[in-house]
Amino acid sequence: MSGREEVNDKVRDEVQKEASDQTDKPEPLSDVEGAGGLEAAPGAALAPLWFPERPSKPARLLPPLALAYIGDAVFEVAVRQHVIARPNLRPHHLHIQATKFVSAKAQSRMLALIEPQLTEQEQDVVRQGRNAKSGTTPKNANVLEYRHATAFESLIGYLYYTGEHDRLRGLILQGFALLEQDKG
Repeated sequence: MSGREEVNDKVRDEVQKEASDQTDKPEPLSDVEGAGGLEAAPGAALAPLWFPERPSKPARLLPPLALAYIGDAVFEVAVRQHVIARPNLRPHHLHIQATKFVSAKAQSRMLALIEPQLTEQEQDVVRQGRNAKSGTTPKNANVLEYRHATAFESLIGYLYYTGEHDRLRGLILQGFALLEQDKG
């Protein structure tokens, strides 16, 4: 078994254990009385989100750059939680550690590492995100890395809005592990 397969198995086991340990799950927002803004777009399922505002359309109909916009924020929270779980909590050190994951180059690499695990639907979201024209030029990355980073963020946004949070966490954790292993 290769090192990458061992990491995949380890991450999968950790995610499954975490999911089975969560017996006191909070109520999904769709069940909370009086929470405004929970009307789903036609054909959209009510997936629990962090806040009650729903997207204006189902996730599959949102533009890839809109998915990337929310995906960027969701991934930023995941990265911050990841670096805060480590021992050195000085603000400058946290920032240095976080930039190892949130740069276009790192996101592009992470996408390449998790891409073999993606479903056909997820690959379609990635393709659309990669082909989206943002109209901005990257400052610290080449155009290809920037496009792949946008594709990665689109995938994160899509999984967040479709409520596939276990899948989202699993891919991000797997990506962290593979990226850290890849850098040796």
